[in-house]
Amino acid sequence: MTDEYNALIKNGTWVLVPRPTRVNIVQSMWLFKRKLCSDGSLDRFKARLVANGKSQRPGIDCGETFSSVVKPATIRTVLSLFVSRCWPIHQLDVKNAFLHGDLSETGHNIAYLLLYVDDIILTASSTALLQQIITSLSREFAMTDIGPLDYFLGISATRNSEGMFLSQRQYALDILDRADMSHCKPCNTPVDTQSKLGPNGPPVSDPTLYRSLAGALQYLTFTRPDITYTVQQLCLFMHDAREPHFSTLKRVIRYVRGTVDNGLQLFSSPTTKLIAYSDAAWGGCSDTRRSTSGYCIFLGDNLLSCSSKRQATVSRSSTEAEYRAVANALPKLVGSVISSANFTHLSPLLH
Repeated sequence: MTDEYNALIKNGTWVLVPRPTRVNIVQSMWLFKRKLCSDGSLDRFKARLVANGKSQRPGIDCGETFSSVVKPATIRTVLSLFVSRCWPIHQLDVKNAFLHGDLSETGHNIAYLLLYVDDIILTASSTALLQQIITSLSREFAMTDIGPLDYFLGISATRNSEGMFLSQRQYALDILDRADMSHCKPCNTPVDTQSKLGPNGPPVSDPTLYRSLAGALQYLTFTRPDITYTVQQLCLFMHDAREPHFSTLKRVIRYVRGTVDNGLQLFSSPTTKLIAYSDAAWGGCSDTRRSTSGYCIFLGDNLLSCSSKRQATVSRSSTEAEYRAVANALPKLVGSVISSANFTHLSPLLH
C-alpha cells in the first residue's frame, strides 16, 4: 500500500480541492491481489487504489467508460510480428494503474507498447530504442523492467526453434481445481456435434458457478481456439443456464483436462499475406433459426483472431448467411491491416 500511495503522489495523480456542494462524490477503494509465477507459485503481493464504479451515476458523473486493456487479437498480432522480425521484447510492471504523465520522445524506428491496466509489453526494432523507451518511461512513472517476456496475464511465453509457444497451462489447472474436476476422466472432443444446445431442461443448482466457469473458459480461448465455438455457445445461456448446458460445460473441462499442455504456436514466417477465412451455418439455431457466422484471420502462418457468433437476424438462404459472415469478417480484416501497417507491406485476402 505504501508503494502504491507514494507512486500516486509522485505522479501528481490528483489535486485536493474543497468539496463542492450538491454533487455526487465518487468513492475510492483498495484492491489486493497476488501476482503468481508461471508455475502457480507466489511472486509478490500488489495493492491498487481505484475508483468505486458503483458510486458513479451514468449520464451524470460519466458519459462513457474506458478500460485500459489491449485486445487479444492485438497481442497476437504484435507477438507474431515480433517473432518474425526477431525484435527484442520486454515486460514492464507499473507501480500503479493511473498512468498520468507526458512523454516526448522522437525517433524514426518502430516500437509497439501493449498496455493491460498496469502490465506493459514493449517491443522495438532495436535494443537501443527499447532501452531508450524504458528509460523514458521510468523517469515519468514508477515501474520495474521485469526483463524479456516470459509470463504475462496468466500466459506463458516460451521461445523455441520455431518461434514462440503461448500456453495457459497453469490457468487451465486453476479452472479444473475451481470446478473440482482436477482428477476427472479426460474427453477426446470438446462437444457432441450431433446435438445442439437449447433453452430446455431444469435450471442449474448453482448459476454463479456456471457463469464463473464459462467466463474462465472464455479467457482460456486466448491460446485455445479449439474450444472457441463451444464456449461461445455456452456463454449464450449465462442468463438462464440449464442442466444440459452445465453437462456440456463439464465436457469442455474434461477435454481441457486431457489437453492441458496444448497452446498456440507462433511461427517465425514471412508476414506479407494477411488471410481471412469466413463461413456460416445456415439456420443453425433450432429455436430462432438464426445462422452462425465464423471467421479466422492469419498473418502468414500465425492465427491472429477467430470468432464464432450468432447472426443478428434470420437469413432467408444459405447464400445470404454466407454474405453476412463475409460482412462480419471484413471489418476485422481491415482492422488487422491497420494494426500491422507500420510493419510490412501486407496483401489482405478474404476467402
